Amino acid sequence: MHIKKGDKVQVISGKDKGKQGEVLAAFPKKDRVLVEGVNIVKKHAKPSQDNPQGGILNQEATIHVSNVLPVDPKSGEPTRVGYEVRDGKKVRIAKKSGETIDK
Repeated sequence: MHIKKGDKVQVISGKDKGKQGEVLAAFPKKDRVLVEGVNIVKKHAKPSQDNPQGGILNQEATIHVSNVLPVDPKSGEPTRVGYEVRDGKKVRIAKKSGETIDK
């Protein structure tokens, strides 16, 4: 999967198209990612010990990994991902600028 936890990504399709956010979690087996501030859904919660009031909560839901692209560290635009071996390590690079995406 070309996206990892902590990456800054931009949504390229769907109701949140154009929004940017950080990846909070990645689920490679399901090909989905959880992006901060994207795909907000309403969850109906029963009263519990944690939430004695109950009610309707807003929270992020996962989005398919094909609907997001990582943001180029140089230009701030969405870019495709390439892979190169640098200093004996396989690293992800931005196709637009050639900069490494991995820290």
